[in-house]
Amino acid sequence: MKVFRQGDTYIAPKGAFFDGNVKLDGHFIAPPDTHVWGKLVIGGRLELGPRSSVGGEVLAQSAIIGHGARIKGPLIVLENATVCDDATIHSIQAGGNVVIRPGVKVGDVTCDETITVYGKIKSGKLVGRNVKIMST
Repeated sequence: MKVFRQGDTYIAPKGAFFDGNVKLDGHFIAPPDTHVWGKLVIGGRLELGPRSSVGGEVLAQSAIIGHGARIKGPLIVLENATVCDDATIHSIQAGGNVVIRPGVKVGDVTCDETITVYGKIKSGKLVGRNVKIMST
């Protein structure tokens, strides 16, 4: 699959699929319905679009996971992670803050700073310096 490059940012075409592992040294923008069947390793910021999926683990500097996205392996980020509505993730490990929106299904969440949960989610353990639960 061809990926477009603009500076240090890589952009996949809408509806792209990648058979196997993907490793990029810059930032990666994956539009809606992008699918990676293996592991995803990003040297910068990851923006995983709505309804996208990753078959293995995801490693990135920071991440925004779109609504309805599915990650079958752990999400590991060095900084912050935001997980939008109705996403499904095996687990999250972050060096910064984690924001989790309503309807998310996630295993254990571990971070070095604050976990903020908006609305009702399904999760395992939530471990962070602070855990804030906000009602919608």
